[in-house]
Amino acid sequence: MDQRSFEIQGNIVDVVAKRIFRGTIVVLNGKISAIREEQVSSDRFILPGLIDAHIHVESSMLIPSEFARLAVIHGTVASVSDPHEIANVLGIPGVKFMIDNGKKVPFKFYFGAPSCVPATPFETAGARLGLEEVEELLQMPEIKYLSEMMNFPGVLFHDPEVMAKLELARKAGKPVDGHAPGVNGNDAEKYISAGISTDHECFTLEEARDKIKYGMHILIREGSAAKNFETLYPLIDEFPEMVMLCSDDKHPDDLVAGHINLEVKRALGAGLNTMNVLRSCTYNPAKHYNLETGLLQPGDPADFILVDNLVDFNVLSTFIDGQNVAVNGKTLISSVSETSFNNFNIGPVTAADIRVHPEKGQVKVLSAFEGQLITGLEHASPLLAGNNVISDPANDILKIVVKNRYFEAPAAVGFIKNIGLKRGAIASCVAHDSHNIVAVGADDASITEAINLIIAEKGGISLVDGPIRKVLPLPFAGIMSGLNGFEVARQYEELDRLTKEMGAVLAAPYMTLSFMALLVIPDIKLSDKGLFDGTQFKFTSLFQE
Repeated sequence: MDQRSFEIQGNIVDVVAKRIFRGTIVVLNGKISAIREEQVSSDRFILPGLIDAHIHVESSMLIPSEFARLAVIHGTVASVSDPHEIANVLGIPGVKFMIDNGKKVPFKFYFGAPSCVPATPFETAGARLGLEEVEELLQMPEIKYLSEMMNFPGVLFHDPEVMAKLELARKAGKPVDGHAPGVNGNDAEKYISAGISTDHECFTLEEARDKIKYGMHILIREGSAAKNFETLYPLIDEFPEMVMLCSDDKHPDDLVAGHINLEVKRALGAGLNTMNVLRSCTYNPAKHYNLETGLLQPGDPADFILVDNLVDFNVLSTFIDGQNVAVNGKTLISSVSETSFNNFNIGPVTAADIRVHPEKGQVKVLSAFEGQLITGLEHASPLLAGNNVISDPANDILKIVVKNRYFEAPAAVGFIKNIGLKRGAIASCVAHDSHNIVAVGADDASITEAINLIIAEKGGISLVDGPIRKVLPLPFAGIMSGLNGFEVARQYEELDRLTKEMGAVLAAPYMTLSFMALLVIPDIKLSDKGLFDGTQFKFTSLFQE
């Protein structure tokens, strides 16, 4: 008999009919052939596998096959995955790599067609996806939707190319994901009426409720850097049909610790309606994105999980297409060996490359916030060393650098606070969305060295603290490792620990750093071309008189 043919008993959670009953599920060749409601001895709960409704797999620093090995431990069987990180580096070949690698493991990756590559014209990316490329992707059966439309000004002002991409998705019969932080009222109505159906960028209840009023589905995000669950979880009971759960970006150490299951446990612990919670990460995303993921119904693929109870929500086992892929915290998926490919074309930098010549007035300073992607703008008196504005760690004002990695060009330099480093520097080539090198540090020499460690590896994350030099190489597009995901998580955890010993105050310093070049999130960011005002959507000067 096929190993994917068996019977399993317990408390069956029917998220379609919204009921729980005791019974037996009959699996035949990877599909559910029958469900019998009957008295059984097992007290465990059987429910559909969990779905992450929006994630960039690349942000785990793992190729899809390794991401899957970690995710299934926590009951995740599918992800709605936006591959725009690798698309910004390598274009369509990068997207196809993600699809092909994902097919080599028993996990259900549903990829989108990136809508904004590059995210803006104000940064340097390694590729561009125009109308022809987006149409090619949308015609592929593996592509389930048009990825987040980050160019919300382009939607509001009817940019021809933006509107044409939305029309391509409509003709293909595929939904469009949104990205509209802080957009509300008439602008939100206009954005949503263009055919955009989700948003994962809400950071207040008022904003989310406003968007739901106009018909938008809200994805409650709890990632490594952006954490909106605590603010938004009341929506699950207020608007149960309009809410999904997602992580957006998840670093490897956090993925080892948990995934969507942690959001579920918190929601159940907060006293929310059990069925509303479970539908938000099973039924709702499956129906919205038209996914081929089973919902524990006769004829469905046997995609389900076993948990001990609906309070502690400990995942005991995970099944995908009837195959047992995880049991008691251990993955049963084997690693896949892949040949790396990249787009990285620069040589080392020197301290002279990141000098800032003083000008009249105060210097503008990005202000990072714990658990948020948005930033603030402050002003400070510059600290000088000769004819150079330098970091001022005593006042928590550090130099931040973004260096183009696709071709030789001058580095962009700014200043940032709330990182907290007292010495040394950290750098990363995981820098949304174009994935140039972003670095921050307490002195120019350390910043330069941290950048050069990444250049030597053609991608990675690094740390410099006096004599200590550490780098985690990321040879796949400069943003992912092909190593065992647990080993990548261990190395990342060590870097994170050392960063905090250097004074970093953020829960996820590298993840927060990776968003400081993300221009589509206000208020102020730094691209490889200069300081950018996200509210005015234009470059701004570093000094303010």
